[in-house]
Amino acid sequence: MTNSPIALSCLCGNVGLTVSSQPNFLHQCNCTLCTKTGAQWAYFPPESVSCEGNTQPFCRADKDDPGAEIHFCGKCGCTTHFVLTKSAIAQHGNTMIGVNFALADPADVEGVELRFPDGRGWSGEGAFGYYQQAITLPPV
Repeated sequence: MTNSPIALSCLCGNVGLTVSSQPNFLHQCNCTLCTKTGAQWAYFPPESVSCEGNTQPFCRADKDDPGAEIHFCGKCGCTTHFVLTKSAIAQHGNTMIGVNFALADPADVEGVELRFPDGRGWSGEGAFGYYQQAITLPPV
């Protein structure tokens, strides 16, 4: 695990994110939101992430109370990160930002465990199950 800052960017470079260190693991969830945005989520405390550039927010309309607001580049469309919604913060505190590590250089995720949560099969209560066994990302 690397404790050095890691820089990520969208395809066009309009949005850049910097995180404090390599994540402990990544999630490649199979829910419709994650699969359609192409995300591999890493989770960080909000103070460990900086974002530069303009993003567009999106909240799911198919959920009465979505917990996450997804951000993407308005120029190239890449999903960059998510923040918790006001209602999620009220329930759980402002505990995390999700960063899309599909935007990272492959060398920056070498040795990181990639997990596969079963978001499609999750009831919304309790822990996730997994639809596939975790893998460790190889060297590039």
